[in-house]
Amino acid sequence: MALLILAVAPPTAGAHGFTGPLAWWLLLFFCLLPLALSVHLLFDAALFRLAASHEEETTGLAAIDDVLARMGLRSRGGAPAPLDARLAGCRRLIWKQRIALIVGGLLYAVLLLDTVDGAGLC
Repeated sequence: MALLILAVAPPTAGAHGFTGPLAWWLLLFFCLLPLALSVHLLFDAALFRLAASHEEETTGLAAIDDVLARMGLRSRGGAPAPLDARLAGCRRLIWKQRIALIVGGLLYAVLLLDTVDGAGLC
């Protein structure tokens, strides 16, 4: 949906002085944010595949923490976070992605209504 909005929005930009640049920057942000969160979720999925390749849950989660520490994304030490906490983090990312996508769709709808000056409502 985010890519569809980004593909459809530019042709309508010139119609009737289609709003200011700030609205376009906001639209771009709220369309690219779900894509960035998708990349983050793909990275998390790869980490969970790594954890699943181990026999025990604790060794798999420790392997995830080791990879993240070697990449510089997490400091070494401490007990690995439980699987439930990691899955809750993924659920939060999915909700953020959905909210950003809904805001982007609503923003485009508002900008499109501004373009047609309500002519489609009659």
